[in-house]
Amino acid sequence: MINGQGLGDVSKLRYGLCPMSFNGCEVISVYNALQYIGKPQKLQNIAFFLEKYRMLLGFFGCNMFRLGKALEKFGADYERCDSVKGLPAFIVSFWTGKPFLSTVHTVFCVREKERICVYNRYNNCGTVKYAKKPEEIFGRHKPIVVYYIKK
Repeated sequence: MINGQGLGDVSKLRYGLCPMSFNGCEVISVYNALQYIGKPQKLQNIAFFLEKYRMLLGFFGCNMFRLGKALEKFGADYERCDSVKGLPAFIVSFWTGKPFLSTVHTVFCVREKERICVYNRYNNCGTVKYAKKPEEIFGRHKPIVVYYIKK
């Protein structure tokens, strides 16, 4: 799993005009989901596929509403949902602050009993982070898009 997109070699890879440390969270979330379901792919292959869905030459990352295209392409069974409630594994995109006035971040998460493992939670954190409830991940705002990843 990739954690901390601003750390190590992954931070130097490019997606569109920028390094992945700036805009690679969507690509990394798909990578982590594929690792989880046992269908690993090279990060570069996922990035190349998602290039056609980049926003403003990749400056704003990938169109989060098109992540299902990559999941489908690489053989993941998924479903787009309105909520993360009860989902055992999911990709979620959310505003990092006030909607439309902040950046968007996308992470892959897995429920483990009483907690949620959040992969690539922060740009500079190389370990998995844990949340007790979904609101600790995306705040009080509704998630922008949720993909249930079926194992």
